[in-house]
Amino acid sequence: MTTYLRAISPTSQAILLMIIAVFAFTALDAVAKHLVQDHHTLQVVWARYFFQVLWAVILLGPRLRKLMKTKYMGMQLLRSSFLFGATMFFFFGLNWMTLSDITAIFEVAPLLITAFAFIFLKEKVGPRRWFGVIIGMIGAMIIIRPGSEVFSLTSLIPMAAAACYAAYAISTRVLGQEESPWTSFLYTALIGTIIASCFVPFYWTQPTPSAVGFMILMGLIASIGHYCLILAFRLSEASFLAPFGYLSLLFSTAWGFFLFYELPTIYTIIGGTIIAGSGLYVWYRENQTNGNIINEASALPK
Repeated sequence: MTTYLRAISPTSQAILLMIIAVFAFTALDAVAKHLVQDHHTLQVVWARYFFQVLWAVILLGPRLRKLMKTKYMGMQLLRSSFLFGATMFFFFGLNWMTLSDITAIFEVAPLLITAFAFIFLKEKVGPRRWFGVIIGMIGAMIIIRPGSEVFSLTSLIPMAAAACYAAYAISTRVLGQEESPWTSFLYTALIGTIIASCFVPFYWTQPTPSAVGFMILMGLIASIGHYCLILAFRLSEASFLAPFGYLSLLFSTAWGFFLFYELPTIYTIIGGTIIAGSGLYVWYRENQTNGNIINEASALPK
């Protein structure tokens, strides 16, 4: 793969790596959905973080001591807690919702980042970008359909996941470029493991050998996704790569259909299209104004 990547331009390499990352993150969601059918969600969340830490130790071994040094421990704790919340809400939602539904609603995260940037960072957000945010929320409401017979409060869980992820992205932006991406990668995995380990003993059930295999696979997939994401952002600007994050809608729908026999409803298709379209519009406006706040959610890792 390395030889092939060297034969193509850096921009093409970045696009390919971004697509692999998005594919990996949706595969992670599919494995998690399989596991939550027989194990408590907290146990699955714990496995997702624990085995990512394990793979990180194996892959980064000699560099760990250097990479664990940080000047911003408080911010690392805060941003990692937000990402843990996003993971937990998303995985809980997998108990009741199809992959296509939950992924489509979660795609409002880039739009929430724009809103949060205005509220917490005092970023300038023009009327056109506010228009994109509002239209994206309308798309989410089409999928959730509040007031209809099919509506339930569980439909709001991916919205909570998206809000946590948006807060994670904002805290990452506050952290800035001062930290190595590998340092932040390690802290998000380690802190997620510590938080989950405090609760998982109360919900632990003995996993079968196949379930352990899927848990190990989940950590490996998460590591591959984050690694490809880091490489992609080193090769190209995040603003250029942001639209490729919306491929997760396509990948999640495919996973849901082939693995769980799920078919997206017409409401999911319409709402997801509106969300993706409004997100792309906000991305376009960010590029027009040389902003980059939406970039933090380009691949929506959980």
